Amino acid sequence: MARETRGRGRGRVSAAILELLAKFKNPLVLLLLAASVVSAVTGELESSAIIMVVVLLSVVLDFVQEHRAGRAAEALRKATRIRATVVRDGVAREVPAEEVVRDDVVLLVAGDLVPADGTLLEARDLFVNQALLTGEPYPVEKRPVPGDEGKVFKGTSVISGSGKALITATGAQTAVGKIGAALTRPPPPTAFEIGTRSFGLLILRLVMWMVLFVLLVNLARERTWLTSFLFALALAVGLTPELLPMVISVTLARGALRMSRKKVLVKRLSAIHDLGSMDVLCTDKTGTLTEARIRLEKHLDPQGRDSARVLELAYLNSHFESGLRSPLDEAILRHETVDIRGWEKLDEVPFDFERRRISVLVRRGEETRLVVKGAFEDVLRLSTHYEADGPGDVRPLDASARRAFFERFEALGREGYRVLGIAWKAEGPECRHVVIRDETELVFAGFAAFEDPPKESAGIALRALRDAGIAVVIVTGDNERVAEHVCKQLGVPLRGTLTGAELDGLDDHALGARAEETSLYCRLNPTQKNRVILALKRRGRVVGYLGDGINDAPSLHSADVGISVDGAVDVAKEAADVILLERDLSVVAEGIVEGRRTLGNILKYILMGTSSNFGNMFSMAGASLFLPFLPMLPAQILLNNFLYDLSELPIPTDRVDDAFVARPRRWDMPFIRRFMMVIGPLSSIFDFATFALLLYLFGGDERLFQAGWFVESLATQVLVIFVIRTRGNPLRGRPSRALLVTSLSVVALAMMLPFTPIGAKVGFSPLPLRFFVVLLPLVVAYLATVEVVKRWFYRRYGWG
Repeated sequence: MARETRGRGRGRVSAAILELLAKFKNPLVLLLLAASVVSAVTGELESSAIIMVVVLLSVVLDFVQEHRAGRAAEALRKATRIRATVVRDGVAREVPAEEVVRDDVVLLVAGDLVPADGTLLEARDLFVNQALLTGEPYPVEKRPVPGDEGKVFKGTSVISGSGKALITATGAQTAVGKIGAALTRPPPPTAFEIGTRSFGLLILRLVMWMVLFVLLVNLARERTWLTSFLFALALAVGLTPELLPMVISVTLARGALRMSRKKVLVKRLSAIHDLGSMDVLCTDKTGTLTEARIRLEKHLDPQGRDSARVLELAYLNSHFESGLRSPLDEAILRHETVDIRGWEKLDEVPFDFERRRISVLVRRGEETRLVVKGAFEDVLRLSTHYEADGPGDVRPLDASARRAFFERFEALGREGYRVLGIAWKAEGPECRHVVIRDETELVFAGFAAFEDPPKESAGIALRALRDAGIAVVIVTGDNERVAEHVCKQLGVPLRGTLTGAELDGLDDHALGARAEETSLYCRLNPTQKNRVILALKRRGRVVGYLGDGINDAPSLHSADVGISVDGAVDVAKEAADVILLERDLSVVAEGIVEGRRTLGNILKYILMGTSSNFGNMFSMAGASLFLPFLPMLPAQILLNNFLYDLSELPIPTDRVDDAFVARPRRWDMPFIRRFMMVIGPLSSIFDFATFALLLYLFGGDERLFQAGWFVESLATQVLVIFVIRTRGNPLRGRPSRALLVTSLSVVALAMMLPFTPIGAKVGFSPLPLRFFVVLLPLVVAYLATVEVVKRWFYRRYGWG
């Protein structure tokens, strides 16, 4: 054990070292290291050492922050791993699915994802969805026989029944693994990733043009090629928001950790952005709007009388069902114990979401019976007879009886009951196997009516979601009267209702138009739920989907952010991006607000970095045109950039305006570009004023000029954080303590630097006291100007 622990420890250390070395693959870092070597070869040992130290400090800082964020994210991923049940040394135990190895014996039950390829040793009514491999959407029955019928494959899902399989292949050796790169290719980029990439390209283009201009100007002024090259290279580093990946990683990881404390686990970090951007949440009714404590309230014959016979048939069906038992099955079995001694199960047709029913073939003595339980409309449609007064009085089901039974079903729905139809069919003694086509010419036995009381917290959570700008859309398999009854009890305003049958009559374009005015979808199957989500996405909405069942997996995958719960089946948890430890809409609401806070802090860095860097571009370009020397030496630019980055590290800890989290937010590139173009040049105006003061008031030589601009540049860049970080009054919106302390410390350090030996080493000379007397009103004037322009900007362009 100790040796294994040491081995894992060495593995973690090796991985960390490789992660650190990977940071040096950044092209700018490699160029700077090369420049440091060139400086040393040409005798500029001090410049070489300073460049090397600053680069190493930046890389290590980036590595430490991202490594911590990565470890936090990995801890969250471990908490949501899919697990498998294996039999080792005769004992069944749960292990992470990736730890399953060849020759393991795996136990499979309904709702499981098959962890690896295997050969069946045992199977009991085992039906598996193999759409991943075959494209066939319908479940396939598996038996322990030779050939593919006796094999299970990695990534397929168990729909019903149970089984035991011997693992024969894992990883790349599985059928899925052999398909190749098409399945292992990374998923398409999310909206957040596209936004960061577009932003990076925008900055890169600006930096390249400006650096090329500055380099040509310096060469034209007959400065040495090495000095000009180092200056341009250092300028590129100073103008590039190279901390953006680290700030995003750290901010998302911190957001994920805060969300975990609020009982929300994030599997995909960029899903936090999607959660904050979400403006539509699609959810089922059961367990979300209701308590999910379903009770069997009534078991009625076709005439509406209490019937022990209906309860017996429903109990037989639920007791012998081998699939994943629904809450309705549990309610039937919990309602009352029924004596079913003597009955044995012969076969079953498992539940699926297209048929919406399950049939069980049972026998007692000479009596063989197919018992069917399912959606009332389907069961009644398949029935040709009904029990008028018990099993001995079976009559033909004519139009008048059908109408009467349907009216009774409608009346139960208006009272808030969810109703299943119960039917049966006599079979011959030779019958031992049934298929879907046997579900015909049934005898309708009656109704099973269930009640699921509304959840007290759901009404409050729904109002909170509406106030946060989230439209809640209910997609349910229940009929519209039950769903409308629950919504009325919770005070949920309904904008429109659409049933599955009506939805099938609409093409995608028409459905998109109806989706904007519909908040309740009833009697939907999984395919129809998926169509609703895709229709909303085509309308430009950011859609979340909350679900926990096998039928929810397609919708969880299609939604911008799939949300499931800790107790969900493996298929649903695998498809989801976010896992709730409690199935409660209030938890979702808290997660949405946290997602918006996280996005808000990322945008703070973006707005600060773009505006400051864009302003510095103008200042550097202007100074290069008229100064007889470099406005800053390469080492000074790198040091300035390092200290500025240091001041922004605590941004992930900062508070976010309440107004920002009040509604959904998205990555808005036009807004960012406008902010950069408007706010950025303001700093150049004050930079040029500083240049004039240093040259004409203080008669600044090269070292004094560079020290003065270094201090002014860093003071304005860092302190403007407190103006840009909030839309409101910066004196009222309190920053986090870490951001306040770090920023003020960096400014103080910058002011002291020219008076220290390190300052002398990088080329600074001490500044006169009266410079700081002039600097104070200059910085105050700059911050006040940015505040005025910022307020005008938000009035003109909004939040973005």
